[in-house]
Amino acid sequence: MLLQLGLNRTVPVLARRTLLARPAMIRGFNSASTLLKEKPYVKIDSLEPGESELLIAQRKTRPISPHLTIYQPQLTWYLSSVHRVSLIFMGGAFYLLTILFGGAALLGMGSKINTESVTNWYHSTVSKVSQLSLKTGFAYLFAFHYALAVRHMVWDAAKELTLKGVYRTGYAAIGFGALVGTYLLSL
Repeated sequence: MLLQLGLNRTVPVLARRTLLARPAMIRGFNSASTLLKEKPYVKIDSLEPGESELLIAQRKTRPISPHLTIYQPQLTWYLSSVHRVSLIFMGGAFYLLTILFGGAALLGMGSKINTESVTNWYHSTVSKVSQLSLKTGFAYLFAFHYALAVRHMVWDAAKELTLKGVYRTGYAAIGFGALVGTYLLSL
């Protein structure tokens, strides 16, 4: 059976790799091969007092590399960010309402907290400007998220994967999202 599975070769290899089979690893074995694997860096303790301050000052002014400031912003960055943020906001609102209704049902308040009571509370408490802002935000976020999801489905079909195609689908998603968002806002 072991021959059929190929385990007759792997069991001795696994036994050799354990710490019990290599006690030198437990004692902190230090050989030339492990010295070559260490990353070269300067220890501050081994420097003269003036050199250590210079090294510390140089390390403080060293730039973070690579940093976002060296890259030119691209359409793909913005669309990816909008796609993720739209899902976070819409998902958060969905989960809050689901938790509200589920918690009310578990606590026996299902007859008091329902869609009609939440809708009445929303229209009586939230100002018209805030309602329009929320509706605008969710209309455009939903439209853009839907458009960008379709864009990803096009990519999953192995279409429009060139740089020109990526930008073409990006601009199409922006146009589609703007049109559908405006339509949803007008409802």
